[in-house]
Amino acid sequence: MMQLYWSPRSRSFSSLWLMEETGQPYERVLTDISTGAQKRVEYLAINPMGKVPALKDGETALAEAAAICAYVAERYPEAKLAPPLGDPLRARYLYWLFFGPGCIEPAMVQIATKIEMNPVAAGWGDAQRVIDVLDNALEKGPWILGETFSAADIVIGSGLNFAVRLFKMIPSRPSFDAYIARCMERPAFQRAEKIAAG
Repeated sequence: MMQLYWSPRSRSFSSLWLMEETGQPYERVLTDISTGAQKRVEYLAINPMGKVPALKDGETALAEAAAICAYVAERYPEAKLAPPLGDPLRARYLYWLFFGPGCIEPAMVQIATKIEMNPVAAGWGDAQRVIDVLDNALEKGPWILGETFSAADIVIGSGLNFAVRLFKMIPSRPSFDAYIARCMERPAFQRAEKIAAG
């Protein structure tokens, strides 16, 4: 059985939601970052970065929310959280799965903190452009791949829920509000939210 190392009020919400979407049993291992649990030697053996989430699957251990999403989606193909190899949607799925942590998250932090960055030097480019590209993609909806819900929606939906609805880090847009509402309607999201709330 997979073990998910998670903490309330953290990026590990995406992994909770993901595991709930699979419908498969898993063990939740509370690693409360507010108490410094992520700095314990036992946990650093799983994730040397000392961050949550992390996942163990037998002898395999990995961290980083998008990597966990990719791994679990591949392990449980019956959950249909990733287009299979050869599917024309596969390239767009991978693009958005990694656009989340690679571009959206840093752009949100840049906007929220008002840090000036040279768009040429920033790996995510121009923060406002990132938000505009996401807005344009979500206007087409209902999901980032159109009619197909995927693990990429878990990564992006979790990030938007965190940055727009919960912490008001970036201004909302109609496409963001509608997308977050669709995410929140999913039973797996609701279960994960209940778990995260304690």
